[in-house]
Amino acid sequence: MIYDEIEEYIAEYPIYQYAFIDSKKIEFSDRVRTICKKECERYGHSWSCPPAVGSVKSCQAICNTYPKALLFSTVAEVEDYSNMDRLLETKEEHELITRQITRYLREHDVVCYPLSSDSCSICEKCAYPKACRHPEAVLPCIESHGIVIMNAIEKCHMDFFLGENMVLWFTLIFLKNVYEF
Repeated sequence: MIYDEIEEYIAEYPIYQYAFIDSKKIEFSDRVRTICKKECERYGHSWSCPPAVGSVKSCQAICNTYPKALLFSTVAEVEDYSNMDRLLETKEEHELITRQITRYLREHDVVCYPLSSDSCSICEKCAYPKACRHPEAVLPCIESHGIVIMNAIEKCHMDFFLGENMVLWFTLIFLKNVYEF
């Protein structure tokens, strides 16, 4: 598959911005994981979050086996940015888009490793620490891997804030078997 084919396919979706980035240019930091541990209720309770995803070092090693990554964002409008429940409800459409793009890539022999804006929410209650019920569909959180997403967004010249009534959701899909022609 070539990059132009991916661009043509993702144009079918309401993607706000996208960029291809060299995986080696993505910064990883244990500090990001500290935020997960201190501020996220899913830490230690989800297969898509630490410690289940492995150490930051092991996550970086996995991600670095992929030469490129597709970073994209979608936009959702919210009445009140401070209403966390409503804000999180807007993530579902983004997650659906991420799953559809991932499925398309895999159907076209692209080896990919998708990460999304928030921890996986396929199941109402995660089976962690028992076996994951949907390991093929889990979307780990970008930050769970220790990725400093702001740096990647800046390197790709993408927007991070569009105003108080807009939320940007991000996905980072690591890619193998994609070529330029």
